[in-house]
Order: sequence, then C-alpha cells, then structure tokens
Amino acid sequence: MDSELTRMTAAALAAAMAAGEVSAAEVTRAHLDRIATVDARVHAFLHVAGEAALRVARSVDERRAAGEALGPLAGIPIALKDIFTTADMPTTCGSAILDGWQPPYDATITARLRRADMPILGKSNLDEFAMGSSTENSAFGTSRNPWDLDRVPGGSSGGSAAAVAAWEAPVGIGTDTGGSIRQPASVCGLVGVKPTYGGSSRYGLVAFASSLDTPGPLARTVLDAALVHEAISGHDPCDATSVDAPVPPVVAAARQADVSGLRVGVVSEFSGEGYQPGVLARFGEAVELLESLGAKVTEVSCPHFTYALPAYYLIAPSEASSNLARFDAMRYGLRVGDDGTHSAEEVMSLTRARGFGAEVKRRIMLGTYALSSGYYDAYYGKAQQVRTLIIRDFEAAFEQVDVLVSPTTPTTAFPIGERTDDPLAMYLADLCTIPSDLAGNAALSVPCGLAPEDGLPVGLQIMAPVLADDRLYRVGAAVEAALDQRRGHPLLHDAKGLGS
Repeated sequence: MDSELTRMTAAALAAAMAAGEVSAAEVTRAHLDRIATVDARVHAFLHVAGEAALRVARSVDERRAAGEALGPLAGIPIALKDIFTTADMPTTCGSAILDGWQPPYDATITARLRRADMPILGKSNLDEFAMGSSTENSAFGTSRNPWDLDRVPGGSSGGSAAAVAAWEAPVGIGTDTGGSIRQPASVCGLVGVKPTYGGSSRYGLVAFASSLDTPGPLARTVLDAALVHEAISGHDPCDATSVDAPVPPVVAAARQADVSGLRVGVVSEFSGEGYQPGVLARFGEAVELLESLGAKVTEVSCPHFTYALPAYYLIAPSEASSNLARFDAMRYGLRVGDDGTHSAEEVMSLTRARGFGAEVKRRIMLGTYALSSGYYDAYYGKAQQVRTLIIRDFEAAFEQVDVLVSPTTPTTAFPIGERTDDPLAMYLADLCTIPSDLAGNAALSVPCGLAPEDGLPVGLQIMAPVLADDRLYRVGAAVEAALDQRRGHPLLHDAKGLGS
C-alpha cells in the first residue's frame, strides 16, 4: 500500500483522503519511507523534517475527523526548495556560506503551504543560490536524475524535480530565474511552471536576481501543478513586486483540456543547430498533436530571442552582485578569520573565498564588472535594451497567437560532470527558457515523449502572455491527456538499483 500511495497523483491522494480511504499521516509516512529508501542515491533532500511533517498530517486527520472543511491540498506532502526561508528548518541555499543557518521567519510561499495544510517533507537540493542548470553547483553534493543516476536532474531546482520524479514527494516547489523550474521538469519527465512574474511572492525567497526570480510548482501531472500554483499565488503586500490581480483560473483550465480553435505559434528561432535530433522529433510530434486536436498552428518569428542568453548573463549576474553583497560575514552565516588578527575587510574576503562556490564567484565577478564605472552603459544598459526588444517580440507574437511553443531545453539530461568545465555549454541548457524570464510572462513545460537516442524525457514548452497563466494549463492538459504518459511510466531504472 505504501508504494501505491507514493505513485498516486496529488489530486488522487486528496480525493482518497477526503473519502476516508487513507489518512494524511499514512500518505506522509509513505513518502518519508520512500525518502529513507532511495534518497541516499538520489540526494534530492538537504534536510528531511519527518516529525514536523507527520505532526501537520495528524492535525489534518484530526480536523477532518471533526468535520472541519479543509483545502484541496490538505495533507498532501511537498518538497520545498532550500532557498525559501523556514523558521523551523535550516535554509542553506545550497551554499557553504549559509551552512546551518536557521532563519527567524517563514517565506510567504512557506507560510502559504502551511496554511494549505501541506506537510513540508523537507528542504530540497539546488545549485548554490539557484545559479546553475544541473544541481552540480550545490556545496552539499549533486542530486541525480531518477531516470538515470549518472545524469543530472537539471537545475537549479534539481532537488525538487528529483524528489518528485523519484516518488519521494507528490509535488514540489522550485524557483525559475532563467529556466530553473522548466528545465529540470523537462529532463526529469515532469510538469514545471513559471507563473507570471509577481504572481507568486518573492518575500523570504533568498534573492539571486530580483527582477527575474519566480516561485512555481513541479508535479507529475498538469492538474497537480495547477492545484499547487493556485495555493501559492496571490498578492502579497510584503513583496513590492507582487501583482495585485486575481489569480488566473488555472485549476479550471487544467480540467478543461481543450485546444480547439486556439492559436498556437511555433517559435522559429528555437530549432536547428545545437538541438538534439530526438528532442526536435518529439517536439514536432507534439505540434502535430496540437493541430490534430483542433489548434491553429502557425510559425512565429521572435528575432530578438537569439540575444536573450547574452542579455540574461549580464542582467542576472549584475543583480546577483548586488544581492549577494549582504553575505559579508558580519551579520549571519559563515565567518572565517575572526580571531582578532584580521580586519573586517579581511574577514569578509576570507569568508567569501571559502563560502562561495566557483559558479557564484564567476557570476558575482561578471555582474560587478558589468555594473562598474565606464562599463555600465556598454554592458548592463545594453542588456536591458535587449530585454525591452524581447518583451516587444512577445507582445507582437501574442497579437497573432494565443500561446507560443518550443522545446523546453535543447537536449535531454546530460551526464554528470560533462559540462562542469564548460560554463557556456551549461548556460545553453536555458536557451529556450530565458526569454520568458526576461519578459516576465508565464511558461510551462509538459512531457511530450522520450528521445529515441537515449530513452530520456523531452519537454514541450508553452508560453502565454502576462497573467494568462490559465492558457498554459489548458494546452498542457490537452497534450498530457492525448499522450497519456503521465501515469505509471517507468521512472526508475532497476539497473541503477532504485527499484520500481
């Protein structure tokens, strides 16, 4: 029964609990047992909060037994990316500079999960400060892709993706700055969503790039993602960038699954050289599928999307350079050289040298240079101009079509270690996802098959206008229903020792 519980969707588990067929405590215990069985090999979690999760689950059971009306996700366990502050758990951001740090408050996302009565199983692994596409940049070890333990689960939300793909959690929370939800969702065979920027609160999300960071769900089905999306969304007065607008009807759209008459634009710039043939083949089949379901498919050119990657790697590091200046060894976290023989400046330098990893240092240096006197206009200023052109490309495209589609990422999951010495090759994993982050519009990745070369998952990316997040779920649910590959597929390879 335990193994059956971990393989059920969040929606199915919620229905079973509401019907009295299973308790929230049983569901949470089954997932904790699964973590105990496989996570030594997957390394999805940095911290497991078993007792706290069970306390929440038992409370849900007691309140349900007393006849209290509960929310749609009450009792559904969740994996939370270790970049959200949690007053009862450490928050490390995958960095040695915050090893063991206990925040004094909950992030808004954390608080909303608690209000939804979702047991938080623990904090999931990530690339340090969310900077990376493979989870290899974590100071606490690499997470592994449950489809093939020798491959990456994507990043930076690789821990949350690996947890959901390995049946350790029915759903997870990640953050998307340049593709860090959608790319791991794609390579782990999951649904991953970047809501409209400002649609989900950044309060208590330890900042990487403040104009880009967006919390969102990872799940095994489109409906599960929609349920989590709805639970975490809404205006937050604690976040100055929060959108004061109604949450789009994402759950209703996920149940609609109808694309007849919908105008779908295929982004012509996202194909060709550098794309794995199997990825393009599955993507082409997904487009044909949408057309067969009644969508009106046309090709759309977004000419400035080709400049999104270089623009992003000036804007995001610049914001990181500013945001990470707070890690100065004076207020919290790691402190090195504080023995009375070093000045404050020396302590700061020694602490940052030991506490930050290579990729974080690389991006801080890039950003500091781009913001420096004499270079600001040439680099950061020009990048922001390109950002404006990308926003205009989206606006022009959405005058012609209702949604845009592309591959989520140019390749399937790559082997661990293959790109660690080639930062540019690593950055190219986010080639298709970055434009939506720069523009702030909504985007979703849904599985669209397996690449014939390696049998690994391929993701279809769907992009919608700002605050039209419901369109993502309408299209994603239609693709999911037509392909019918969401449930029961062989996520775990016996050859890797994880079992079925």
